[in-house]
Amino acid sequence: MATTPLSFFLLSLLSLSLNAQAQTPTAPAPTPSGPVNFTAVLVKGGQFATLIRLLNNTQTLNQIENQLNSSSEGMTIFAPTDNAFNNLKAGALNGLNQQEQVQLLQYHTLPKFYTMSNLLLVSNPVPTQASGQDGVWGLNFTGQSNQVNVSTGLVEVQINNALRQDSPLAVYPVDKVLLPEALFGVKPPTASPPAPSSKSNSTVAAAEPSTGKNSAGGRNVALGLVVGLGLVCMGILS
Repeated sequence: MATTPLSFFLLSLLSLSLNAQAQTPTAPAPTPSGPVNFTAVLVKGGQFATLIRLLNNTQTLNQIENQLNSSSEGMTIFAPTDNAFNNLKAGALNGLNQQEQVQLLQYHTLPKFYTMSNLLLVSNPVPTQASGQDGVWGLNFTGQSNQVNVSTGLVEVQINNALRQDSPLAVYPVDKVLLPEALFGVKPPTASPPAPSSKSNSTVAAAEPSTGKNSAGGRNVALGLVVGLGLVCMGILS
């Protein structure tokens, strides 16, 4: 059977198609994402050495990363820059014990993933990781459009960008350390000792005139005796 030009052409196209399919590499299967490395995010940011040191010294870093990779809610962390820590009053950090330093770091963490636009829709105050038996340690968020402000009651700072904003972790750099009122607010004045009771004063005051009256009575009796003896002596002599 003779091969027609059309048949030859079709066979050639089929052969080329099969060769092309054989040479096309198979797309690699997507590799599963590993655990989120919060430290790597800070290191890449390049201005968080003080924060990293505090996180390591208080072992808060391990707690954050363990919770981050085991929770379905994700996390949102506000990361003070080195300049933010340098602008604190002298001795502000050294005046805190280790537990209080942990609370300060936890106060910068929300136990849920929030984008910047989500932060404008929250109900204030938003509880932080520092909340617990001592009550709600919350943050307040205000703003509009792409501008978000976060306030503690003592400090307010604007959030301008994100180091990371991919679920399950959002990290926002801040130019001020977020100071909770529970640690840095005005302490109540020490109670002064109670004033002396007015009843005691009145008792003493009442006793004084009583003592004076008794003394006067004693003098009158003595004078009467002297006068009486004098009269007796005059009667005898007469």
